[in-house]
Amino acid sequence: MDDKNFTMTVMAIFASLTAIVVAVNFWIDPLWHYAHAHLFNDVQVVTDEREQKTANQKYQPKDVDTLLIGSSRSTYIHTTAFEDWNVYNYSVANLSMREYRTMIEYAFEKNPDYERIVLGVDFFKSSTQEAEAPKDITNHVARTEKSFYRTKNLLSLDVFETSLKNLRLSAANEISEDRLYNREGNAFARRLSAEETAADTANKIEMFEKSFYGSHYVYYPRYKEIMGIVKDTEPEIEKTVYTTPISTELFKSLVSTDLYDDYEVWLRDLVDVYGGVWNFMYPNSVTNEITNYYDGHHFYPEIGNLIAKRVEQGADAAVPEDFGVWVTQDNLEEHLEDVRELVEEMEIE
Repeated sequence: MDDKNFTMTVMAIFASLTAIVVAVNFWIDPLWHYAHAHLFNDVQVVTDEREQKTANQKYQPKDVDTLLIGSSRSTYIHTTAFEDWNVYNYSVANLSMREYRTMIEYAFEKNPDYERIVLGVDFFKSSTQEAEAPKDITNHVARTEKSFYRTKNLLSLDVFETSLKNLRLSAANEISEDRLYNREGNAFARRLSAEETAADTANKIEMFEKSFYGSHYVYYPRYKEIMGIVKDTEPEIEKTVYTTPISTELFKSLVSTDLYDDYEVWLRDLVDVYGGVWNFMYPNSVTNEITNYYDGHHFYPEIGNLIAKRVEQGADAAVPEDFGVWVTQDNLEEHLEDVRELVEEMEIE
Protein backbone atom coordinates (compact mmCIF):
# COMPACT_ATOMS: atom_id res chain seq x y z
CA MET A 1 0.00 0.00 0.00
CA ASP A 2 1.48 3.35 -0.99
CA ASP A 3 1.57 6.35 1.33
CA LYS A 4 -1.48 7.99 -0.24
CA ASN A 5 -3.67 4.90 0.13
CA PHE A 6 -2.43 4.33 3.66
CA THR A 7 -3.28 7.90 4.60
CA MET A 8 -6.72 7.61 3.04
CA THR A 9 -7.35 4.33 4.87
CA VAL A 10 -6.33 5.80 8.22
CA MET A 11 -8.50 8.85 7.61
CA ALA A 12 -11.46 6.66 6.66
CA ILE A 13 -11.06 4.55 9.79
CA PHE A 14 -10.76 7.67 11.93
CA ALA A 15 -13.82 9.22 10.29
CA SER A 16 -15.80 6.02 10.79
CA LEU A 17 -14.88 5.78 14.46
CA THR A 18 -15.68 9.45 14.96
CA ALA A 19 -19.04 8.97 13.27
CA ILE A 20 -19.80 6.05 15.59
CA VAL A 21 -18.93 8.13 18.67
CA VAL A 22 -21.07 11.05 17.50
CA ALA A 23 -23.98 8.81 16.54
CA VAL A 24 -24.00 6.91 19.84
CA ASN A 25 -23.62 10.08 21.92
CA PHE A 26 -26.52 11.68 20.07
CA TRP A 27 -28.68 8.55 20.17
CA ILE A 28 -28.20 7.94 23.92
CA ASP A 29 -27.90 11.64 24.85
CA PRO A 30 -26.39 11.19 28.34
CA LEU A 31 -26.08 14.95 28.90
CA TRP A 32 -29.77 15.64 28.19
CA HIS A 33 -29.25 18.04 25.29
CA TYR A 34 -31.92 16.57 23.01
CA ALA A 35 -35.53 15.49 23.32
CA HIS A 36 -35.62 11.99 21.83
CA ALA A 37 -36.47 9.04 24.07
CA HIS A 38 -36.44 5.31 23.34
CA LEU A 39 -35.93 1.96 25.03
CA PHE A 40 -32.15 2.24 24.90
CA ASN A 41 -31.76 5.60 26.63
CA ASP A 42 -34.52 5.46 29.24
CA VAL A 43 -32.08 4.82 32.11
CA GLN A 44 -29.55 7.62 32.58
CA VAL A 45 -26.66 7.92 35.02
CA VAL A 46 -25.75 11.14 36.78
CA THR A 47 -22.63 12.86 35.48
CA ASP A 48 -23.07 16.39 36.86
CA GLU A 49 -26.68 17.21 37.71
CA ARG A 50 -26.03 20.94 37.76
CA GLU A 51 -24.64 20.92 34.24
CA GLN A 52 -27.09 18.33 32.93
CA LYS A 53 -30.17 20.16 34.19
CA THR A 54 -28.82 23.60 33.28
CA ALA A 55 -28.09 22.49 29.71
CA ASN A 56 -31.42 20.69 29.54
CA GLN A 57 -33.25 23.94 30.23
CA LYS A 58 -31.17 25.78 27.63
CA TYR A 59 -31.63 23.31 24.80
CA GLN A 60 -35.02 21.82 25.65
CA PRO A 61 -37.43 24.62 26.66
CA LYS A 62 -40.10 23.37 29.05
CA ASP A 63 -43.84 23.97 29.01
CA VAL A 64 -44.06 24.19 32.80
CA ASP A 65 -45.51 26.53 35.39
CA THR A 66 -43.75 25.36 38.58
CA LEU A 67 -40.05 25.33 39.45
CA LEU A 68 -38.85 22.86 42.11
CA ILE A 69 -35.38 23.28 43.62
CA GLY A 70 -33.89 21.15 46.37
CA SER A 71 -31.02 18.82 47.19
CA SER A 72 -30.47 15.21 46.19
CA ARG A 73 -33.35 14.28 48.49
CA SER A 74 -35.72 16.31 46.33
CA THR A 75 -34.54 14.68 43.11
CA TYR A 76 -36.76 11.76 44.15
CA ILE A 77 -39.91 13.87 43.90
CA HIS A 78 -41.37 12.95 40.52
CA THR A 79 -42.91 15.71 38.48
CA THR A 80 -45.66 13.29 37.46
CA ALA A 81 -46.86 13.17 41.09
CA PHE A 82 -48.26 16.68 40.79
CA GLU A 83 -51.81 16.59 39.45
CA ASP A 84 -52.38 20.20 38.38
CA TRP A 85 -48.93 21.76 38.44
CA ASN A 86 -46.54 21.25 35.51
CA VAL A 87 -43.21 21.00 37.28
CA TYR A 88 -39.54 21.21 36.32
CA ASN A 89 -37.33 19.62 38.98
CA TYR A 90 -34.03 21.53 39.13
CA SER A 91 -32.88 19.70 42.29
CA VAL A 92 -29.21 18.71 42.48
CA ALA A 93 -26.89 16.80 44.79
CA ASN A 94 -25.29 18.58 47.74
CA LEU A 95 -27.25 21.79 47.16
CA SER A 96 -26.13 24.81 49.15
CA MET A 97 -28.79 27.30 50.22
CA ARG A 98 -26.50 29.89 48.60
CA GLU A 99 -27.35 28.42 45.18
CA TYR A 100 -31.11 29.00 45.23
CA ARG A 101 -30.92 32.58 43.98
CA THR A 102 -28.83 32.03 40.85
CA MET A 103 -30.70 28.83 40.01
CA ILE A 104 -33.99 30.72 40.16
CA GLU A 105 -32.56 33.52 38.04
CA TYR A 106 -31.31 31.09 35.40
CA ALA A 107 -34.54 29.10 35.30
CA PHE A 108 -36.59 32.27 34.82
CA GLU A 109 -34.23 33.47 32.11
CA LYS A 110 -35.03 30.30 30.19
CA ASN A 111 -38.72 30.23 31.14
CA PRO A 112 -40.24 33.54 32.30
CA ASP A 113 -43.69 31.92 32.53
CA TYR A 114 -43.21 30.15 35.86
CA GLU A 115 -46.11 30.84 38.21
CA ARG A 116 -44.65 29.40 41.40
CA ILE A 117 -41.46 28.15 43.02
CA VAL A 118 -41.24 25.19 45.41
CA LEU A 119 -38.11 25.06 47.58
CA GLY A 120 -36.92 21.99 49.48
CA VAL A 121 -34.74 22.82 52.51
CA ASP A 122 -32.50 20.51 54.54
CA PHE A 123 -31.74 21.16 58.21
CA PHE A 124 -28.10 20.06 58.04
CA LYS A 125 -27.48 22.60 55.29
CA SER A 126 -28.31 25.44 57.70
CA SER A 127 -24.96 25.17 59.48
CA THR A 128 -22.15 27.68 59.09
CA GLN A 129 -19.98 24.87 57.75
CA GLU A 130 -22.43 24.13 54.93
CA ALA A 131 -23.85 27.60 54.22
CA GLU A 132 -21.11 30.16 54.78
CA ALA A 133 -19.14 29.78 51.55
CA PRO A 134 -20.57 31.68 48.55
CA LYS A 135 -21.78 29.29 45.89
CA ASP A 136 -23.80 29.66 42.72
CA ILE A 137 -24.64 28.05 39.39
CA THR A 138 -22.61 30.54 37.32
CA ASN A 139 -19.74 28.24 36.32
CA HIS A 140 -22.13 25.56 35.09
CA VAL A 141 -24.07 28.12 33.07
CA ALA A 142 -20.82 29.41 31.56
CA ARG A 143 -19.85 25.92 30.41
CA THR A 144 -23.16 25.42 28.63
CA GLU A 145 -22.80 28.81 26.92
CA LYS A 146 -19.41 28.04 25.35
CA SER A 147 -19.18 27.91 21.57
CA PHE A 148 -19.83 24.48 20.06
CA TYR A 149 -20.72 23.11 23.51
CA ARG A 150 -23.03 20.40 22.21
CA THR A 151 -20.78 19.56 19.27
CA LYS A 152 -17.75 19.06 21.51
CA ASN A 153 -19.74 16.75 23.76
CA LEU A 154 -20.92 14.71 20.79
CA LEU A 155 -17.24 14.13 19.96
CA SER A 156 -16.20 13.33 23.54
CA LEU A 157 -14.90 9.87 24.39
CA ASP A 158 -15.81 10.45 28.05
CA VAL A 159 -19.39 11.11 27.00
CA PHE A 160 -19.21 8.02 24.77
CA GLU A 161 -18.23 5.92 27.79
CA THR A 162 -21.25 7.27 29.68
CA SER A 163 -23.45 6.58 26.67
CA LEU A 164 -22.39 2.94 26.66
CA LYS A 165 -23.17 2.63 30.36
CA ASN A 166 -26.62 4.14 29.82
CA LEU A 167 -27.15 1.79 26.90
CA ARG A 168 -26.33 -1.25 29.04
CA LEU A 169 -28.56 -0.10 31.91
CA SER A 170 -31.42 0.73 29.57
CA ALA A 171 -31.17 -2.57 27.73
CA ALA A 172 -31.30 -4.40 31.06
CA ASN A 173 -34.04 -2.04 32.30
CA GLU A 174 -32.11 -2.01 35.54
CA ILE A 175 -32.05 0.43 38.47
CA SER A 176 -28.79 -0.64 40.04
CA GLU A 177 -27.50 2.61 41.58
CA ASP A 178 -28.59 5.09 44.22
CA ARG A 179 -29.76 7.60 41.63
CA LEU A 180 -30.64 6.98 38.00
CA TYR A 181 -32.92 9.10 35.82
CA ASN A 182 -35.42 8.44 33.09
CA ARG A 183 -35.94 10.73 30.09
CA GLU A 184 -38.68 12.66 31.90
CA GLY A 185 -36.15 13.83 34.49
CA ASN A 186 -37.46 11.60 37.28
CA ALA A 187 -34.92 9.93 39.57
CA PHE A 188 -35.03 6.37 40.88
CA ALA A 189 -33.00 4.44 43.45
CA ARG A 190 -32.17 0.76 43.69
CA ARG A 191 -34.32 -1.08 46.20
CA LEU A 192 -32.38 -2.43 49.17
CA SER A 193 -33.16 -5.36 51.41
CA ALA A 194 -34.05 -4.71 55.05
CA GLU A 195 -30.56 -5.82 56.07
CA GLU A 196 -28.88 -3.52 53.55
CA THR A 197 -31.10 -0.63 54.62
CA ALA A 198 -30.21 -1.12 58.28
CA ALA A 199 -26.50 -1.21 57.48
CA ASP A 200 -26.61 1.82 55.18
CA THR A 201 -28.65 3.76 57.72
CA ALA A 202 -26.16 3.02 60.49
CA ASN A 203 -23.30 4.11 58.23
CA LYS A 204 -25.11 7.30 57.25
CA ILE A 205 -25.85 8.20 60.88
CA GLU A 206 -22.20 7.66 61.75
CA MET A 207 -21.19 9.88 58.83
CA PHE A 208 -23.61 12.65 59.88
CA GLU A 209 -22.31 12.59 63.44
CA LYS A 210 -18.71 12.77 62.23
CA SER A 211 -19.30 15.42 59.54
CA PHE A 212 -22.47 17.46 60.10
CA TYR A 213 -23.92 17.06 63.59
CA GLY A 214 -22.60 17.73 67.08
CA SER A 215 -19.62 20.09 67.20
CA HIS A 216 -19.64 20.35 63.39
CA TYR A 217 -22.97 22.13 63.49
CA VAL A 218 -23.26 25.83 64.34
CA TYR A 219 -26.41 27.51 63.07
CA TYR A 220 -25.44 29.92 60.30
CA PRO A 221 -26.20 33.44 61.62
CA ARG A 222 -27.04 34.76 58.13
CA TYR A 223 -29.39 31.92 57.24
CA LYS A 224 -32.55 33.96 57.74
CA GLU A 225 -31.09 36.94 55.85
CA ILE A 226 -30.07 34.87 52.83
CA MET A 227 -33.36 33.00 52.70
CA GLY A 228 -34.94 36.45 52.63
CA ILE A 229 -32.83 37.27 49.58
CA VAL A 230 -34.08 34.05 47.97
CA LYS A 231 -37.66 35.08 48.76
CA ASP A 232 -37.06 38.45 47.07
CA THR A 233 -35.70 36.80 43.91
CA GLU A 234 -38.58 37.01 41.43
CA PRO A 235 -40.57 38.69 44.22
CA GLU A 236 -43.95 38.52 42.47
CA ILE A 237 -43.81 34.73 42.20
CA GLU A 238 -45.53 32.53 44.77
CA LYS A 239 -43.01 30.53 46.81
CA THR A 240 -43.71 27.40 48.85
CA VAL A 241 -41.08 25.94 51.17
CA TYR A 242 -41.00 22.40 52.57
CA THR A 243 -38.56 20.66 54.88
CA THR A 244 -37.20 17.35 53.67
CA PRO A 245 -38.13 14.40 55.92
CA ILE A 246 -35.20 12.47 57.30
CA SER A 247 -35.80 9.11 58.93
CA THR A 248 -36.70 9.08 62.61
CA GLU A 249 -33.43 7.22 63.24
CA LEU A 250 -31.45 10.14 61.81
CA PHE A 251 -33.69 12.59 63.69
CA LYS A 252 -32.78 10.76 66.91
CA SER A 253 -29.12 11.40 66.06
CA LEU A 254 -29.88 15.11 65.65
CA VAL A 255 -31.48 15.16 69.10
CA SER A 256 -28.77 13.07 70.77
CA THR A 257 -26.09 15.47 69.49
CA ASP A 258 -27.89 18.42 71.11
CA LEU A 259 -29.20 20.06 67.94
CA TYR A 260 -32.91 20.08 68.71
CA ASP A 261 -32.88 23.74 69.81
CA ASP A 262 -31.21 24.67 66.51
CA TYR A 263 -33.92 22.75 64.68
CA GLU A 264 -36.52 24.96 66.33
CA VAL A 265 -34.57 28.12 65.46
CA TRP A 266 -34.41 26.95 61.85
CA LEU A 267 -38.16 26.38 61.64
CA ARG A 268 -38.89 29.73 63.29
CA ASP A 269 -36.66 31.53 60.80
CA LEU A 270 -38.30 29.83 57.82
CA VAL A 271 -41.75 30.76 59.08
CA ASP A 272 -40.62 34.34 59.73
CA VAL A 273 -39.28 34.70 56.19
CA TYR A 274 -41.92 32.87 54.16
CA GLY A 275 -44.98 33.17 56.38
CA GLY A 276 -45.41 29.41 56.38
CA VAL A 277 -43.58 26.18 55.67
CA TRP A 278 -44.61 22.58 55.05
CA ASN A 279 -42.78 20.66 57.74
CA PHE A 280 -42.20 16.95 57.11
CA MET A 281 -39.11 16.68 59.32
CA TYR A 282 -40.33 15.19 62.59
CA PRO A 283 -41.23 11.66 63.75
CA ASN A 284 -44.35 10.43 61.94
CA SER A 285 -45.73 7.27 60.36
CA VAL A 286 -43.66 7.78 57.21
CA THR A 287 -40.33 8.71 58.78
CA ASN A 288 -40.71 5.97 61.41
CA GLU A 289 -40.58 3.31 58.68
CA ILE A 290 -36.90 2.92 57.87
CA THR A 291 -37.59 0.99 54.66
CA ASN A 292 -39.02 4.20 53.18
CA TYR A 293 -35.37 5.26 52.88
CA TYR A 294 -32.34 3.62 51.36
CA ASP A 295 -29.94 5.16 53.86
CA GLY A 296 -32.05 6.97 56.45
CA HIS A 297 -31.26 10.22 54.66
CA HIS A 298 -32.69 9.80 51.14
CA PHE A 299 -36.28 8.64 50.76
CA TYR A 300 -37.57 6.54 47.87
CA PRO A 301 -39.64 8.14 45.07
CA GLU A 302 -42.96 6.96 46.49
CA ILE A 303 -42.26 9.12 49.56
CA GLY A 304 -41.26 12.00 47.33
CA ASN A 305 -44.61 11.61 45.62
CA LEU A 306 -46.39 11.92 48.97
CA ILE A 307 -44.55 15.20 49.52
CA ALA A 308 -45.66 16.41 46.09
CA LYS A 309 -49.28 15.61 46.82
CA ARG A 310 -49.24 17.29 50.23
CA VAL A 311 -47.50 20.44 48.98
CA GLU A 312 -49.86 20.78 46.03
CA GLN A 313 -53.15 19.69 47.59
CA GLY A 314 -52.70 20.53 51.26
CA ALA A 315 -55.08 18.94 53.74
CA ASP A 316 -57.06 17.28 50.94
CA ALA A 317 -54.11 15.18 49.77
CA ALA A 318 -54.43 11.40 49.90
CA VAL A 319 -51.38 10.91 52.12
CA PRO A 320 -50.95 9.69 55.72
CA GLU A 321 -52.68 12.21 57.97
CA ASP A 322 -49.63 12.82 60.17
CA PHE A 323 -47.25 13.39 57.25
CA GLY A 324 -46.71 17.08 56.67
CA VAL A 325 -47.92 20.06 58.71
CA TRP A 326 -48.45 23.55 57.29
CA VAL A 327 -46.72 25.67 59.94
CA THR A 328 -47.43 29.41 60.26
CA GLN A 329 -47.10 31.94 63.05
CA ASP A 330 -50.59 30.91 64.14
CA ASN A 331 -49.72 27.29 64.91
CA LEU A 332 -45.92 27.37 65.24
CA GLU A 333 -45.80 27.05 69.03
CA GLU A 334 -48.43 24.32 69.03
CA HIS A 335 -46.55 22.39 66.34
CA LEU A 336 -43.23 22.68 68.16
CA GLU A 337 -44.87 21.48 71.35
CA ASP A 338 -46.18 18.46 69.44
CA VAL A 339 -42.68 17.72 68.13
CA ARG A 340 -41.20 18.08 71.62
CA GLU A 341 -43.67 15.49 72.89
CA LEU A 342 -42.66 13.14 70.08
CA VAL A 343 -39.01 13.68 70.97
CA GLU A 344 -39.71 12.83 74.61
CA GLU A 345 -41.29 9.56 73.51
CA MET A 346 -38.27 8.53 71.44
CA GLU A 347 -35.76 6.05 72.80
CA ILE A 348 -32.44 7.83 72.43
CA GLU A 349 -29.24 6.09 73.39
